[in-house]
Amino acid sequence: MNAALARLGFPTHPVDAYRYFVGDGSDTLVRRALPVGRADAKTVKKCHEASMAEYARRWAEHTRPYPGIPELLHELNRRRIMKAVLSNKRDDFTRLTVAKLLPGFSFDVVRGARPSTPVKPDPTAALQIAEELHVPPEQFLYFGDTNTDMQTAVAAGMYPAGVLRGFRTADELTASGAKVLLKSPHDVLDLLAPSRTD
Repeated sequence: MNAALARLGFPTHPVDAYRYFVGDGSDTLVRRALPVGRADAKTVKKCHEASMAEYARRWAEHTRPYPGIPELLHELNRRRIMKAVLSNKRDDFTRLTVAKLLPGFSFDVVRGARPSTPVKPDPTAALQIAEELHVPPEQFLYFGDTNTDMQTAVAAGMYPAGVLRGFRTADELTASGAKVLLKSPHDVLDLLAPSRTD
């Protein structure tokens, strides 16, 4: 986003500022990053296109799974636990990210933002995933690291679990509905039924 802003002659932001710019879809990211009074439709479109082109070129340079995530996924696969990914990142980038950074792991649904569906915290996409998997929403453990995730889980009637290894605070997650806060990926296993050995 900073590269796109600079290219268009706008001031850039410290990396930490993006902790609160991201999470609600790329259009919202652009509006938050642009200077006050400059988020008209034409400028937003131009900045969005520039940032997406930059992202397409460099998205994987510094992106890695959090420590412990591959091990957790191995265990979830071993237990045959259904898994879904829901992101406000564009659908094609969401699928590419999962395929590139989490190869060898099976997910029942991988879904990003689509023009036909409102982005999180609207619960529509989460509820569509529940319907697709034939699992009642109240049986979903919904893990996320932002207020947007917790609000989505609450609105969908799913169990909101806040992840502290992300980039938002425990207070924010709790205030947005988190029923539990997880310090490490391994903590997820404590929320699941005991593993069967047969």
